[in-house]
Amino acid sequence: MSSLPEENTLGVILGRGKRRESDATRRVIRAATPRRASLGTGFIGIGAAVVVALRAIYGFVWFVALWGTYPNPVPAAVGWGVLIVVLVATFITARVIGDQLPDWVFALFLLGLAAAVALDLYAIWPLHDIGRNATAAVTAGMGLVIVITLRRTRDILLAVGVLGLGLATAMVLNTRPDVNDFAPQVTTLAFAVLPPVIGVVIINGFRHLVQVELDRVLVQSTVSAPRFAVGMMASEELARLDLAAEELLDSVSTGKTKLPLDPKTASVAASLATELRLHLIEGRRETWLYHAITESDMLGKVVTLTDKASLAGLLDPQQRDGLLSTAWLLVSDTTKRGVSRSVDLVVGPATESVETPTGRKITIPIAIVTTGVARNRVDPATWEAIRKVGQYSDSTQNSSLRVDIQCLVDNPADQ
Repeated sequence: MSSLPEENTLGVILGRGKRRESDATRRVIRAATPRRASLGTGFIGIGAAVVVALRAIYGFVWFVALWGTYPNPVPAAVGWGVLIVVLVATFITARVIGDQLPDWVFALFLLGLAAAVALDLYAIWPLHDIGRNATAAVTAGMGLVIVITLRRTRDILLAVGVLGLGLATAMVLNTRPDVNDFAPQVTTLAFAVLPPVIGVVIINGFRHLVQVELDRVLVQSTVSAPRFAVGMMASEELARLDLAAEELLDSVSTGKTKLPLDPKTASVAASLATELRLHLIEGRRETWLYHAITESDMLGKVVTLTDKASLAGLLDPQQRDGLLSTAWLLVSDTTKRGVSRSVDLVVGPATESVETPTGRKITIPIAIVTTGVARNRVDPATWEAIRKVGQYSDSTQNSSLRVDIQCLVDNPADQ
């Protein structure tokens, strides 16, 4: 990437070689943390609760049908009572406190599930066939689905693992070693363990999708930015600096602050002037593409920009959208596990001018060099995005894709 400034738009000094982090993007995406049901996962949580309720109804009906086979059905009935109370109380508590599940509530939830499982196993232990007779224990495993949107993945998987191990151990110790009893045990174990695992996979995929789309929407705003601009956080920061400067000037004009300024107030004024000057300087040297890359959590990790002459700012909105979409599609394209990927964007230097029906234009060469992106794995939409930028030729370099684009832009000297 082109050399980074010594300070960011907030006036904070950057260490050498460090990439400016995407504060704006991260602040929005922070709402998608696994401890909080947000970005639509709250609705998924309600759907999961409905599924758990249906499974509980099925399990309870099965329990009633098996009532006569229990040597002592009271423990199993108490287990069902505990399970229903725990599930309903957890669902209501999570919704009342704002789609969150604190650690102590989650601990009580797990203790309730464990009690229901223990009571159910105690009631059916003399039958020596857990697979055919377990009801509350299986529903308790399914009950973990109700909190998959509220807790971290590792919390759910750890709880599922302990439950599965406990059920499997009980089956080995209690069930007769008969080949006819093997299938019911495995099926019951799968019904208890697989639903939470599948739910975790779905939720993680949904969170990743939403985070990527949020990041892209935020970065997409740079397409319509001026040739030289400041980042997404600049408007908020400039508003803060402007307010602070106005308050200081107003206090001086009204006589609240006496002249000459005391050392503390003078230091504040100097800091405001420095930060404003840094904003003005940076706004004249960084293009929209620089901010689109550095302020994106996804692009900033794998895309490197080299644009010494800041020529990316000359691209029109359609060309900008095509170039940005190309970078997104190349980065988000599925790759083999363990293969690192990167995208190098090299813009310029400008070459000869060309006479076109719409006027005289200059040619800006743009080279896209990838690592870990095979040509045959590139999405067809990528080529459509590249065509928006200009005429291109593609080749393979070190088993990865390389694209050279000839981008025609208006000559800034004629404007």
